[in-house]
Amino acid sequence: MIKSDKIENTKDFRISVAPMMDWTTRDYRFFARLFNPNIVLYTEMVTTGAIIHGDAKRHLDFNSQEHPIVLQLGGSNPKELATCTKMAEDWGYNEVNLNVGCPSDRVQNNKIGACLMAEPNLVAECIDQMQKTVSIPVTVKHRIGIDDMQSYDEMLHFVDTVAATGCTHFVVHARIAILQGLSPKENREVPPLRYEDVYRLKRERPNLTIEINGGIKTFEETQQHLQHVDGVMIGREAYHNPYLLAEFGQFWNLDMPDRFNIMQQMMPYIEKRLAEGAPLSIITRHILGLFQNLPGARKWRQALSGGNAKSLTDIENALLNIRETIQRSEESQQEQHI
Repeated sequence: MIKSDKIENTKDFRISVAPMMDWTTRDYRFFARLFNPNIVLYTEMVTTGAIIHGDAKRHLDFNSQEHPIVLQLGGSNPKELATCTKMAEDWGYNEVNLNVGCPSDRVQNNKIGACLMAEPNLVAECIDQMQKTVSIPVTVKHRIGIDDMQSYDEMLHFVDTVAATGCTHFVVHARIAILQGLSPKENREVPPLRYEDVYRLKRERPNLTIEINGGIKTFEETQQHLQHVDGVMIGREAYHNPYLLAEFGQFWNLDMPDRFNIMQQMMPYIEKRLAEGAPLSIITRHILGLFQNLPGARKWRQALSGGNAKSLTDIENALLNIRETIQRSEESQQEQHI
């Protein structure tokens, strides 16, 4: 953990981007990696059934530049989870994470996600079998509680039960999940954040690696959390404002990358993906937030969203326009100071 406000070049902490369905795709992860070489990236949650009975290559393939990368699995069958974990190791993933936090009805019906917090012994069995098949780390992402199981002691019991298998890394979303009555979106916003419960877990279980998740949006907030826990997981803010990942480079004394240089690196990737037959809109939707909070950001988003960009030339024109907008804004500010 970071013990003071001073930013030190240390690897005793971890910053990661949360697994997000339809968002943390291969295209987004390639883009995100350009901002920071040290951030840990997660796949979308992939169910064991999709891997075993579906197109494993489509679900498991990733770009070599994405390392370090974690595969998040959804499932509750120990044997199937062990099979998929072994496949992940063979595929080259750095880690496998079990989803015990997703609150959607679709996954509940298949006994996946947050509902598993009510069955700590089953989760422990799953983790035990997964760990026995591989040498890479197997970790758990969970909530602080669900429905009527909202107390700290109940969360501690869950963590202790799973930790008894030898699992040492827990990513804790600092909200409970209400599985009946709230949508997944509401479950990210309505239940209050209880960061202190996560801090307390680290204090009382100092030998475990505890990573906090939920509502964290800035570098400064991340610094504060790292006074209490071993890592911070950033969710939607890392998608809407990806340059935040560059700001985290301060933890490793990295230079801040230029947004236009990032796009120069992104363009060959986009060209390659188009040659593979990917629709341009599937890729551009992940880069809409590149210029968040800068002059011209809205026009950039408009130029690339809704199918407006139909070719690489359209992207290049949008880049030219926002570069000119930013330059005019900077010149205007300089004139005001003269």
